[in-house]
Amino acid sequence: MPKRILIIENNAVFRKTLRMRLESNGYETVDAESGLEGLNAVRRENPDLVITDIMLPGLDGHKVCRMIKFDRKLSRIPVIVLTSRDLDQDAEIAKQCGADAFVLKTTRPPILLEVISRLLERESTAEAPS
Repeated sequence: MPKRILIIENNAVFRKTLRMRLESNGYETVDAESGLEGLNAVRRENPDLVITDIMLPGLDGHKVCRMIKFDRKLSRIPVIVLTSRDLDQDAEIAKQCGADAFVLKTTRPPILLEVISRLLERESTAEAPS
C-alpha cells in the first residue's frame, strides 16, 4: 500500500509540481492550501508524512507543525518544513516546533525524496513490533 503524504502549500503551481513528483515516485498525496485546512486534513486523513510550507494563510507552517507534534494522536507523523526562505532563524524555529526535517524549496528533487524515504523508513521501524 503506498504511503500517503499531505502537502500543505498555498502556491498552486509548486503544490501541483510536488504532487506530481511524489505520485510518480509511488506516493499517494493529499493537498491543502492553508494552515487550517492542512491541520484539518491531518486529523481527517491520518497521513504517513506531512510536508508544509512556512508561509501559509492563517496558521503558518511552524504553528501547524507545533500543533501536530503536540497532539498525542498525531505526534508520530513526520513533518518536513519546506520553504523558499533560507534563514537560520526559520530552521531553528522548525526544530523547536518538532519538525523532523527542514528543506529548502530549491533543494534538488532526489534529495527531498531521500529525506522523505528516510523519515518514512524511520517511522515504519519505530512502529515494528520488537
